Amino acid sequence: MSSLTSGALAELMRKNAGVNVDPDAFADRPDTPFEDYGLDSLGLLGIVATLENHYGHPMPQDAERCKTPREFLALVNDTLLKSGA
Repeated sequence: MSSLTSGALAELMRKNAGVNVDPDAFADRPDTPFEDYGLDSLGLLGIVATLENHYGHPMPQDAERCKTPREFLALVNDTLLKSGA
């Protein structure tokens, strides 16, 4: 069983949306809105698709509507826990 960390999310933001975020600063500010980092809804949708492909399990529709890293990580990790991924 694995979980998505803030560092892994920062890397996904870089790879999928071209948004560079310092993983340490990112982890220290989990309630900062994605838009403050420069990540839009299409970028988040790309991250959701990447996670679905990686884990072979659909993410909740709400995942692409999350506003902050804390909200996104909680939803994704809860989904992974329930799926046993």
